Amino acid sequence: MNRNIPEGLNGRARILRPAIREGWLKGNRGERGRDPFVEVSWDEALGHVARELDRVRTKHGNEAIFGGSYGWASAGRFHHAQSQLKRFLNTIGGFVRSKGNYSYNAALVAMPHYVGGSFRQHVVEATRWPVIAENSDLVVLFGGLPMRNMQICDGGASKHRMADNLKLCVERGVRFVNISPLRSDVDASLKAEWLAPRPGSDTAIMLALAHTLVEEGLHDTAFLARYTVGADRFIEYLLGKVDGVVKSADWAANISGVDAERLRTLARELAANRTMVACAAGLQRADWGEQVLWACVSLAALLGQIGLPGGGYTVGYAVNAHIGNITRPIRWGHLPQGENPVSTFIPVAMISEMLLNPGKNYRYNGQTLSFPDIRLVWWAGGNPFHHHQDLNRLRDAFQRPETVIVNEINWTATARHADIVLPVAAPQERTDFGGGQTDNILVPMPKAVDPPGEARVEYEIYRDLARRLETEEAFTEGRDAEAWLRRMWSETQEAARGIGSPIPDWDAFLVGDIVELSDPAPDQVFLSDFRQDPEANPRQTPSGKIELFSKVVAGFELGECAGHASWAEPHDWVQEDADHYPLALVSGQPGTRLHSQYDNGAVSVDAKIAGREPVLISEADAARRGIATGDVVELYNARGRCLAGAQVTSDIAEGVAFLWTGAWYDPDFEAQHNRDRHGNPNTLTHDRRTSEFSQSPAAHSARIEIRKFLEEPSPVRAHMPPEFVPQPQDEEHFNGQ
Repeated sequence: MNRNIPEGLNGRARILRPAIREGWLKGNRGERGRDPFVEVSWDEALGHVARELDRVRTKHGNEAIFGGSYGWASAGRFHHAQSQLKRFLNTIGGFVRSKGNYSYNAALVAMPHYVGGSFRQHVVEATRWPVIAENSDLVVLFGGLPMRNMQICDGGASKHRMADNLKLCVERGVRFVNISPLRSDVDASLKAEWLAPRPGSDTAIMLALAHTLVEEGLHDTAFLARYTVGADRFIEYLLGKVDGVVKSADWAANISGVDAERLRTLARELAANRTMVACAAGLQRADWGEQVLWACVSLAALLGQIGLPGGGYTVGYAVNAHIGNITRPIRWGHLPQGENPVSTFIPVAMISEMLLNPGKNYRYNGQTLSFPDIRLVWWAGGNPFHHHQDLNRLRDAFQRPETVIVNEINWTATARHADIVLPVAAPQERTDFGGGQTDNILVPMPKAVDPPGEARVEYEIYRDLARRLETEEAFTEGRDAEAWLRRMWSETQEAARGIGSPIPDWDAFLVGDIVELSDPAPDQVFLSDFRQDPEANPRQTPSGKIELFSKVVAGFELGECAGHASWAEPHDWVQEDADHYPLALVSGQPGTRLHSQYDNGAVSVDAKIAGREPVLISEADAARRGIATGDVVELYNARGRCLAGAQVTSDIAEGVAFLWTGAWYDPDFEAQHNRDRHGNPNTLTHDRRTSEFSQSPAAHSARIEIRKFLEEPSPVRAHMPPEFVPQPQDEEHFNGQ
């Protein structure tokens, strides 16, 4: 992966000078994403930023500023893009923020209702893989367990432990079942049985397994009585007493395409063995994504093994390298973001909705909220044109604010849709220390090289802006970057001493090796304390138990999102033109980069086909369409189009196309739907959320068609800089009037 770094940091796409969109300089004319840019001095760029912040705050208030710093951002505890931007904005009166994340937002909102407690804590407390190896007979993987996901972690993954832990599982004879449309979602060494369902049908499969348990008397009634509430309501639903539909194996087979008899025998195997039911986070990134989570919990509750070593359920294995493998023993030192005087927020996946519909009311987690009227967007440390859905709609939304500011390393699509672009230093170009959010290792990060061109460290940028806005003392507290690093390291040292693990002083650490602290919970079993004594260790739910029926959720009156796990068809399955788009589109983290980071690096570029992102298609589907490996193909639906490189494989289920995420969005404005030349799946995904329950992203519910592209494809320009023009002589700075 290191081969990605040279081109990623020093390629043609690197931003070398501050730049301003020509149309913005001429009075906010033109179109973001299409206009050329004017390179300017830092003094001029920061002068524009300071004036815009003052103008918007004075005329519209701080609720008109959206701090869109969301994403994996930069490595390092101090030079963390989100913390830096949010600290700065908080010192000038605050900003509207987003809440949640694109990875597992439905779980963040819904799981506290079902099981109680923060879902972030759930993943930290996940049953460890060595415990599974020692105690589990069967692991059923809904959505697979892709090794490519377990090479990454927010904040860094210093050691890759998963391969050894899975090898231990194989040696101990643990059996795996992979329920995923992609065979390679489970490592071949596990020799997993592959059941390939129709994407979006996992909830139906779980309900059918639960139905068989009840129908054959295999469910644990004693566990249900002591540890759960609402089991009777859920069982009535399974038996068809609520809606007249029995959630049987035959019913689920018609929905999912998985053989009914195999579902019945699988349910019996679940009950006869010590079983771990694992639900991948990607499954809840779909229409009604809250329901697959509830169905997983409900199925595990009927089995009665929750809290036992190697049994129960886990949501989120393979979200990153650490879940089930390691966790952080202490909280590392961090840069305080301060207090945000603005309380307004939006659910993370509603950025387009907010910009397009200021003042509109919407439902979220039982509340009725309204969108603010955003005039200025500032994005740092993320790429919404990678992770957001329906990019044509996002492009329209990005035309609405009066000013868009972006801090970036490279000319990504997000930078191209900005008005003011500030070039910033990469992790290798500044001093810091690394510590993963769920890791036990600290990594020295001494500066290796100077930033190229006029790129600057973000802390210094904000300090200069704060000086212009007369808030420098509030932002810096009298410290330069080195003083902050020494303070943060001192906090880390103090915390380490508190657990009896002293670590070196800052100067010795910076020139030394990594520091590894002890594993705080090597034998961890999720919910073991609750199982041992539910009265002494109640869950943070109204009942203190696992809620298979929630009066609170039922009180939201959300239609398909009833008070228990339930099934509803995805929107694209039942839309009027569904027959025109016979393929389900699935996307996932590639093995060649981290999301969209370093897409212009050598490893990422070498894996492309005809310069475009590979799309996996089954042999049968390819044959019907006259497609062969290496062909340039067009993926399309009513929302958008993109080109990709065909990779025909037996590892993908028939009726499914798999397109890796992270190809930098490269719209061709002369083509229909601004067709993306590069292979970004979010040109095709819809921008509806999971439901009004959590308003989460639902990217995995799109339907498409694919055809061999017979025209001469336009060259990919995603990794090239935009057009630059001289500064207009009649500059007329836009003042929002």
